[in-house]
Amino acid sequence: MVTAIPSHPPPFFVSSEPNDVSTPPLWKASVQLGKAEAANICALLELALPRPQAVLVNEDPFRDWAEVEALYNDMPDGRWLSNLIGHPLHVELLPDVDWIRLSQEGLPPVRAGRFFVFGAHDAGIVPFGVIPIRIEAGMAFGTGHHETTALCLATLSDLARKRAFTNVLDLGCGTGLLGIGAAKLWRRPVMASDIDPVSVAIAKDNARANNVEPLLCALCADGLMHPMLRQAAPFDLILANILAGPLTRLAPQIAAVMAPNAVLVLSGLLRWQENLVLSFYRAQGLVLTQIYRDGSWSALVLRNARS
Repeated sequence: MVTAIPSHPPPFFVSSEPNDVSTPPLWKASVQLGKAEAANICALLELALPRPQAVLVNEDPFRDWAEVEALYNDMPDGRWLSNLIGHPLHVELLPDVDWIRLSQEGLPPVRAGRFFVFGAHDAGIVPFGVIPIRIEAGMAFGTGHHETTALCLATLSDLARKRAFTNVLDLGCGTGLLGIGAAKLWRRPVMASDIDPVSVAIAKDNARANNVEPLLCALCADGLMHPMLRQAAPFDLILANILAGPLTRLAPQIAAVMAPNAVLVLSGLLRWQENLVLSFYRAQGLVLTQIYRDGSWSALVLRNARS
């Protein structure tokens, strides 16, 4: 059922009906608007702090209508978010249900480059001739449905046609999807790190489900300073699908662990952020070789030109 937007909505509305749950539930901030605006609103909500656990879009196939939903661990500032996106947000408290998992279980599989990313409910429809990656929905970013993740998978496919990589790092790994893809492509050990311990645990589970557990070493780390990452360096391929802010801050650390002629894939950034991010990496001696784009999102491919 589609709920119409009131003609004169308040700046935001908070609903917090009491419920009988013993653990804190999620908060949902939602907005209804035209389909053409949905992608930009998603991008704004994903980039705004505090970061939501997930941002989802529900569209009416027969009308120019979409609802964007962002899920948070704590109550978001609805008035501030409404001012940010220029639309009234509805903020409500959800019952103690794994809404992220429920929302993602119905997502279709994703074909990106040579990869076919699917959940358990689609295990029977994996086509012939693809590299299958089974990723279960959960409290971590990276099911392949976001444009940046699909861009990175397509980039991996193209890179594999040009050269083989022997020492790969998936920085900010989330579900481990990109690291698993690299392990399947080259059958070589891959380091995967994330600042979130829940994501690291999920990445390990997904590596096991994809039969690359011996190849994927997932660890909890903030940046590149973890001793195991320093010991594994230098890397000839680094995948960093995070956000523009962390990418700029980590530029010196990332460049320091790259081997000569190594390749770096940066994503999680919008088109208008490309030059900003590039300026930090060019200062480290890296050269842009290719840009992949999908809608408002970009993935940058750089090469370490230093000897």
